[in-house]
Amino acid sequence: MAGNWKMNLDHLQAIALVQKLSWALKDARHDYADGEVAVFPPFTDLRSVQTLLTADKLPLALGAQDLSPHDAGAYTGDISAAMLAKLDVRYALVGHSERRHGHGESDETVGAKALAAHRGGMIPMICVGETAEDLEQHGAAAVPLAQLAAALAPLPKGAEFVIAYEPVWAIGSGQAATAAQAEDVARALREALRDLRGDDEAAATRILYGGSVTSQNVASFLAQPNVDGALVGGASLKADEFSRIVQFRKHVTAA
Repeated sequence: MAGNWKMNLDHLQAIALVQKLSWALKDARHDYADGEVAVFPPFTDLRSVQTLLTADKLPLALGAQDLSPHDAGAYTGDISAAMLAKLDVRYALVGHSERRHGHGESDETVGAKALAAHRGGMIPMICVGETAEDLEQHGAAAVPLAQLAAALAPLPKGAEFVIAYEPVWAIGSGQAATAAQAEDVARALREALRDLRGDDEAAATRILYGGSVTSQNVASFLAQPNVDGALVGGASLKADEFSRIVQFRKHVTAA
């Protein structure tokens, strides 16, 4: 379960949120070996969150929301993989729809960033997804499959990565895709992985669903055979709600 905070929370608010989340998961006796939990704070919060995770030995994984395709140099405002790796960042989001559409990032740029994350010893979390217009013009899965192929092209075989399918038309709308829609695209992505990377990598790669995920709908997505987790946006800013999302199996059992 990955929580993308986007451009929210200063470093003091970040500390408070991580503390509340860790307490909630500890109270729920969450088994991190059974379900990994990662948070993706803004760049300015990473050092504070890393210090807290290290000092309190909290088993949350740390992620970055973006990174530069370049290793170093005259790239004002960019953050390199090496800088992130020094902060014990395990994951880096690449190709999030808000980067593609708000910052004009191309498939080639996303691929270069995925490679930079891999070079830096991190795991790229490759975001793919379609707009409502893409869906109408090309049908389900066509655009995500093309984005995936382009992002994987620079990555060497055997490189670890995660895929996050985010239907752009659902993000922030309060209207998630149906579980069946998510599964259809996740299945197509896994089948494409078999062609691109072989059966072993296809089976081992985690595919997340992201798009208006809540504690009320997460179980339906995770019940699908090809959906392995969730990339959570707004709901990850609320410790109790994100904890409930992480603990979805217990709620299903109780029901």
